[in-house]
Amino acid sequence: MAYRFAVIGGDGVGPEVTEQALHALDAAAQRFDIAFDTTEYDLGGRRFLTTGEVLPESVEDELATHDAILLGAVGTPEVPPGVLERGLLLKLRFDFDLYVNLRPIRLYPGAVSPIAGLKPEQCDLVVVRENTEGLYVGAGGVLRRGGPDEVATQESINTRLGVERVIRFAFELASKRSGHLTLCHKTNVLTYAGSLWQRTCDDIAREYTSVTADYVHVDAACLYLVSDPARFDVIVTDNLFGDIITDLGAAIQGGLGLAASGNLNPERRFPSMFEPVHGSAPDIAGKGWANPVAAILSLALCLDHLGESEAAKAVEEAAVSVLGDLKAMAGPEMGMTTSEIGAAIASRIGG
Repeated sequence: MAYRFAVIGGDGVGPEVTEQALHALDAAAQRFDIAFDTTEYDLGGRRFLTTGEVLPESVEDELATHDAILLGAVGTPEVPPGVLERGLLLKLRFDFDLYVNLRPIRLYPGAVSPIAGLKPEQCDLVVVRENTEGLYVGAGGVLRRGGPDEVATQESINTRLGVERVIRFAFELASKRSGHLTLCHKTNVLTYAGSLWQRTCDDIAREYTSVTADYVHVDAACLYLVSDPARFDVIVTDNLFGDIITDLGAAIQGGLGLAASGNLNPERRFPSMFEPVHGSAPDIAGKGWANPVAAILSLALCLDHLGESEAAKAVEEAAVSVLGDLKAMAGPEMGMTTSEIGAAIASRIGG
């Protein structure tokens, strides 16, 4: 039976990097005898500006029938902030219950970290970010908007169900890695939500005796990610904190052009969505300057989620094998164009 992939190239450099991810998928499929079909969907800023639609219900219903979604990037300066984020990305996360945002932070050989002297063996961790609750649910409101007495509230929603399932996922992951998990929050100030997270983590830790669990405040975690990333293996955290520290992690590992992510429904009741962390970068669209490695590494996460572990490993290894050939991680100084990088990766996947 063929895997069914929904492909959303999106805006800016999104279609460019997604095209190279599909070349990598084709190479992996040929080598490992994987059957797949792809369906492309025109979603993002271009569609909104043309039709006023963000995610029609009929299209969302079609997406739900696929095994996975490959997303390039969405966003264009002409679309007001929040329209695509809430109407497309967050809507898919919430409606498809993609409650785990998985973001590896790994310094690969050949990549250049801004942290002088950092070695690959000192930076190999995974952030498990809760993806459907917290401040991102949109709870809150505004009074007297635009006036001198304006009041704005934004509420963080945390449930035992939501917290428990993402922490349990993180413990399972930690048990398969080095057996070390770190809860990241701000329990000394956010005493209600923080207490729920800490008590839930403590409860689940009793079931995983092979995993050592500790706690770090989010501000301290930012410091340690820069000064000593080796202290972390699996970090589990809430939606907002995870969003922030994973961008910091992307910088540490060599830039957004290397940062992959997966939005997972672990039970596979809905298709999981895989995307590079970077944005649409409309200023360089069409110039061949975009680094497709993050999109291809996101494909590797996708294949691993689908159970194609050998293909996933081959895609990852081929993607990072080109890093030593690049002069820089982005821009015309890369020494290779987007399509040239993609072609080199695809050829190495094929053996």
